[in-house]
Amino acid sequence: MTNMIPASTGSLMSGEPNLSTAERGAYMLAGLGLAAAAAKPRPNPLLNILALLGGSYLAWRGYVGNCPVKAALTGGSGRIAHDG
Repeated sequence: MTNMIPASTGSLMSGEPNLSTAERGAYMLAGLGLAAAAAKPRPNPLLNILALLGGSYLAWRGYVGNCPVKAALTGGSGRIAHDG
């Protein structure tokens, strides 16, 4: 069986960890809490799906230890990036 995940998605799922242990724990806790909130019945099932997807993404980012938003803001150096 061949690999079903294209090589181009490798950078989305991995990378150099840029989150501290506390940040990783916070991401995982928030993600799992949001995903658990998706179990509550709502009149609009789309909200459940969005909460589950968002929570799963946050928990995964915490597990992996790499946040692309933080990397973009800090420029990879630990400081907020700016042009100047």
